[in-house]
Amino acid sequence: MTNRVSWIKHYLDRLPHYQELLEGTDWASLATPYGTGESLPAALARLLDPNPAVRAAAVKDVSDEVDHQNTIYEATVPVALYFAAILNHPATEVGDLDHDADVPSRHPTRASLLNRLGATAYDAEYLFGEGFLQACPDTRAFRSLRPAIYSAVQPFLGHDNAKVRDEALVAAIPLAEDPRLTTHRAELVEHARHLLTTSTNRYHRDCALNALNAWGHDTSDLENANDIASRELQAGLADFDDWLANHGPGGGTEDPPF
Repeated sequence: MTNRVSWIKHYLDRLPHYQELLEGTDWASLATPYGTGESLPAALARLLDPNPAVRAAAVKDVSDEVDHQNTIYEATVPVALYFAAILNHPATEVGDLDHDADVPSRHPTRASLLNRLGATAYDAEYLFGEGFLQACPDTRAFRSLRPAIYSAVQPFLGHDNAKVRDEALVAAIPLAEDPRLTTHRAELVEHARHLLTTSTNRYHRDCALNALNAWGHDTSDLENANDIASRELQAGLADFDDWLANHGPGGGTEDPPF
C-alpha cells in the first residue's frame, strides 16, 4: 500500500492513474485534521459521479476532510494527486450545480478541482517560512510532487472556459516556484497578462500581478485603480504584521500545524 515515501519515490516524474491512486493508497493510515482518511476513498470516487450535485458535494466533503487552517496533512498529498489525475476525466468537464438550482452551472467540476489544487499549492509555497518547511514532511512531500501536478494543470491554461483557464493559472503560479519548473514561467507570464485584461476577480488579479512582479516584469500598464488600492492595502497589512511581531504580546503565535 502506498505511503508518503512511496508517493515521493513513484510519482516524482509521473502522475498516477486515478484508479491506481485510489486503490493503492492505504487511506486509513493517513492523518487528517480530524483523524484518519478512511472515509476519503468513497468521497473521492464520487468526484466522478454522473450526477453534478453529487460531484459538487464530493468536492466539499473531500476538502473539508483534509483542509484546516492552511496546514498540509499527510492525506492532503494523495488527495491533491487524485484531483490532478482526474482533471482530464470527461466527468469533470460538466458543470456542478448552481446553489438553489437544478441545472448545471457554467463552471465545470474541473474548475473546482483546480481551485483546491491552487489553494494547496499556495499554502505549500508561500504561507510559512523555511523553518516550518524543515519541520513539516507533508509540505515537503507536496512540494516534491509539483512537477507531476503541474503536468496535469498545464493543459488547461488555454481552456475555452474562462473559469477553468483562470483557475489553472492561479494553480500553476505557485507550482512554478519549483526550480524544476522555472522554464514554464514565460508561458505563465503570457497567460497572466491575458487574465489581467479580462478578469475582475480580485484574488486572481492579485495572484497574477504578484507573480509578474516577483518574476521581474513591469505591471504598470496592467494595473487598474482597484489593483493599486489592493497593493497598498497588502503593503499596509505587511507593515502591521511586522510591527505586531516586534511589539505585540509575546511577539508570536502558536506554531503550525494547528
